[in-house]
Amino acid sequence: MLRLRPFKPCDAEKIVTWCQDEKTFLLWGGALIGTYPIGPEQMTGKYIGENGGCAEEDNFYPMTACDEEGVAGHLILRYLHGDPGIVRFGWVILDPSRRGKGYGKEMIRLALKYAFLILNARKVSIGVYDNNPAAYHCYLSTGFRKAGPDGEKDRDDVILGEPCRVIELEITKEEWLARIDGN
Repeated sequence: MLRLRPFKPCDAEKIVTWCQDEKTFLLWGGALIGTYPIGPEQMTGKYIGENGGCAEEDNFYPMTACDEEGVAGHLILRYLHGDPGIVRFGWVILDPSRRGKGYGKEMIRLALKYAFLILNARKVSIGVYDNNPAAYHCYLSTGFRKAGPDGEKDRDDVILGEPCRVIELEITKEEWLARIDGN
């Protein structure tokens, strides 16, 4: 059974091994997190020493997904534009040996529960690269939809010289509650 808990520095030793190539690292968060190849000290320094790059002290929540076998996934939560009603998911990564087995969906479901019930968010957003269809479909399957006109805007980016697009997705608390009430 998967559970979500706050990130601990010892988690970094496992998480950084999942970035087996530069493209995976860049899709994960790349330059916002550090430099490739990233080591556990660099990740922990960014998270603990630099508060994830967030200016506000209470605006960075790194989380780790674990099961009986140990660390399975990771993501961060932060408030978007300093608004505690809008939580942004980011830096989502899953142990490659667990992909395609429902772990990603379960981790996102747990993070949504945390965002809506613990952080009391009214909306959650996430950006996903258009060249990462597995992640895109994972997020859609957990209730995310394309961001509306008042949400974050899609934007162009470049990964290793290849143009790509960041697609913005969101889900409101009402949409999430309707999904869980229907299941």
